[in-house]
Amino acid sequence: MSASSTSLADHPSSGRREQWATRAVFLVAGLAMAAWAPLVPFAKTRVGVEDGALGLLLLCLGLGSIVAMPITGVLASRFGCRAVIVASGLAVAVALPFLAIVDTVPGLAIALAFFGASIGTVDVAVNIQAVMVEKDSGRNMMSGFHGLFSLGGIVGAGGVSLLLGAGVAPVTATLAVSILMVALLIVSFAGLLPIGNREVGETPLFVVPKGIVIFIGLLCFLVFLGEGAILDWSALFLIGTHMVDPAQAGFGYTMFAIAMTAGRLAGDSIVKSLGGMAVVVGGGLLAALGFLLAIFAPLPQLAFAGFLLVGIGASNIVPVLFTATGRQTRMPASLAIAAVTTLGYAGILVGPAAIGFIAQHWSLSAGFMLVAASLIFVAVSWPLAARH
Repeated sequence: MSASSTSLADHPSSGRREQWATRAVFLVAGLAMAAWAPLVPFAKTRVGVEDGALGLLLLCLGLGSIVAMPITGVLASRFGCRAVIVASGLAVAVALPFLAIVDTVPGLAIALAFFGASIGTVDVAVNIQAVMVEKDSGRNMMSGFHGLFSLGGIVGAGGVSLLLGAGVAPVTATLAVSILMVALLIVSFAGLLPIGNREVGETPLFVVPKGIVIFIGLLCFLVFLGEGAILDWSALFLIGTHMVDPAQAGFGYTMFAIAMTAGRLAGDSIVKSLGGMAVVVGGGLLAALGFLLAIFAPLPQLAFAGFLLVGIGASNIVPVLFTATGRQTRMPASLAIAAVTTLGYAGILVGPAAIGFIAQHWSLSAGFMLVAASLIFVAVSWPLAARH
């Protein structure tokens, strides 16, 4: 009997405790990621860099995640979701305050790389747990789990922005977020799965995607690129283009996160009513319209509304694409989902660095225009790809 089958016998199923724990750790993941958004302008000023150099620094965050994500499946299979989620979650809680105090370019690069690796590990590990918990439940729960990630975005970006607006020092604000993260990890500990693999004996370190899986991964990359653009660049965009006060600029991501949360929590009903095709096509066009509104808005309030539209449009595109990944026959579903996840998250982690280079040579508005065009491509190309 293999190690994985032994683990399955020891832990045959998960229940309500595991479901609530999964929601809690998705909240942790969203909280940690979004707490960085309001800190970007302060970090840029502290280390004294231009947009292009900031893009390179953000690339350190992305590279840290991309290195860590492919091996997280192996770690979870060997040590279990509980050990990986707790260890990486604590690492994020330790790294976050450093992002608010380092004042040199090398120091910020190292802190971002460590933060990115920790965030990437958390993201993959909580999704591994979610897949098993959802399967045990016998019903669709993934949109709800990801809705808690988005709720974490509201708490992280909005909470830190409120604290900064009240005059709280950035390091104090990040320490408050870290304490909340640790508390959630403690509460969820008993419900985290001590296993990380129920279906196969070995998890490959890297999976080369094939055929339609590559294309679905590309579409996920483009959608996540839009989310990454708002996470890392919305505050600077609002400050530079619409003259928003730096202490309030983080609310651009908050508006996006509110819309994303509402859309995902209602996602199962939306997909059932409209169909997956309409969700991807309509959502892609609506998200592109949101970026264009943010770019050309004559008033700051309309720019905030643009980010709200992006959240509404993009909220359920990726869940539909993941469903399609599970149904394709070019690769085993589990391996295809792992590949699409890695390709997709590269968009939110690496893509914003490219926007930094565009901003350096042209403007942030030009970078957002590119993102809008990418979302239009998602909407137009999916009906053709879905035939496969």
